[in-house]
Amino acid sequence: MSLTQAEAFARIRLLRSPHIGPVSYARLLQRFGTAEAALEALPDLARRGGRAYRAAPEGRIEQEVLATRKAGARYLFHDSPDYPALLRETESAPPILIYRGDIALAAQPCVAMVGARNASAAAVKLARDFAAQLTGAGQVVASGLARGIDGAAHEGALPSTIGVIASGIDITYPPQHSRLQERIAQEGLLLAEQPPGTEPRGSHFPSRNRIIAGLAAGTLVVEAAPKSGSLITARLAGEAGREVMAIPGSPLDARSHGCNQLIRDGAVLVQSAEDVLELVSGFDGQARSAFREAAGTDFAFGEEVWTQDPADIAGLLTSAPIGVDELIRQSGASAGAVQMALLELEIAGRLRRHAGGRVSLGEE
Repeated sequence: MSLTQAEAFARIRLLRSPHIGPVSYARLLQRFGTAEAALEALPDLARRGGRAYRAAPEGRIEQEVLATRKAGARYLFHDSPDYPALLRETESAPPILIYRGDIALAAQPCVAMVGARNASAAAVKLARDFAAQLTGAGQVVASGLARGIDGAAHEGALPSTIGVIASGIDITYPPQHSRLQERIAQEGLLLAEQPPGTEPRGSHFPSRNRIIAGLAAGTLVVEAAPKSGSLITARLAGEAGREVMAIPGSPLDARSHGCNQLIRDGAVLVQSAEDVLELVSGFDGQARSAFREAAGTDFAFGEEVWTQDPADIAGLLTSAPIGVDELIRQSGASAGAVQMALLELEIAGRLRRHAGGRVSLGEE
């Protein structure tokens, strides 16, 4: 699909507007056909949801586009043929990514590698060696450019590596990886979801982790503490129905406890790059690891079920998440009427979306 400049600009503006996330963005495009039409509809939708609304200012988007160009980066939209196919399948796939580097890497078979920031020297070497062997066998290695395991995986995989950052494309984090991040942008592929100039915040890292997990047929955890971002990435991979793999370690080292826990919970124990390749080669969407059942998905429906008359579902919602399909059953309304009501509440800032197609009331 070839976008006009006006529609591309409108898509960026739509995504940067208040209370618009990946799901509501997709629903709006499905309902109104174009981002330009969706932007025009936002104030009325929010009014029906109980609030006034103002979309992102055009001037702010113009500044973002200029900053993206200045950084030598480009936008990648969800329906572009270059958009990573496995990532597109995930429930919360970013509607727009910003990238630098070789976008062709996004179409190649991919393994995610993550692990501890304060990793042991042995684990760092292992990650570097695994990454080199995986890329030598035709895989691309994706990771998050953090210290420790992430950095080692990128170094071993270059140039066949994808770095996903939690900041804007023009921000380096951590600072000690400035040279590595630039090498990835020049020789591999660097991806960012946040607009240029965005400093990394705590909430950005789980979002980054979902992209890392979504890019790959499988996620390998090399070394991790029990409560770490690496385990979040592994959980997200499991919820997406992807392979979850872990390298076992000594029970005497706290940095191994996370991997050992993953294996106990159903992740596949791997001891060599060949073990990883055996699991991810020819991945057909059916994971052999039993770490986590794939999460439920949102209620499936076609464009023809949309309605201008939203269902009265506010009384069915509380702060406890509930599945959209359950709301449809309990309300007795059509799927389109329920989806329209959810859109109105979300744009008004009165709805939160959760994994597995669940929603709840909540102020942002």
